[in-house]
Amino acid sequence: MKKAAVKSQGPKQKENEEKVQEWMRKAELAVGKKDDDLARAALQRVESYRELAGSFAEQVTDQKAQVENLKTALRQLGAKLAEAQGKADLLIAQHRRARAVGKASDAKMAAGNGSSSGAFDRMKRKVAHTAAASQAKSEIAADDVEDRLAALEKEDKIEQLLAELKAKQA
Repeated sequence: MKKAAVKSQGPKQKENEEKVQEWMRKAELAVGKKDDDLARAALQRVESYRELAGSFAEQVTDQKAQVENLKTALRQLGAKLAEAQGKADLLIAQHRRARAVGKASDAKMAAGNGSSSGAFDRMKRKVAHTAAASQAKSEIAADDVEDRLAALEKEDKIEQLLAELKAKQA
């Protein structure tokens, strides 16, 4: 069980905890020799090293939380990348289809189906193009809102972790 505790400690924290034990032994030795002033000085060192060890422990905890936050952000970024790739593939397919429809319309016009039909097809393509562009813009805006909400949730989580750490310290 002690091995697990040692693994979670940083080297500086462990070093300071060892110093606490060393100075506590020195304080006990001074008390045993009836030298209260020397014992007080040793106990002051004990407290100083305890504070340092606590600070290092807090840093280790904070670093672990940051690592977890980074891992979460990386997973979210990977998911967003996959989603963006899927949307890009869909847009490419829609673009290819639109070009094929345009070429078919051009072929019909060349065959002599009449000028009013060609104008209608051009108008239809423009409307479809405008609708696709509007949809793409709204999806991009929605992604921005999702990113902002995710950032707020992350800030709340960090504040909650900070409050919990402060509560544990108190």
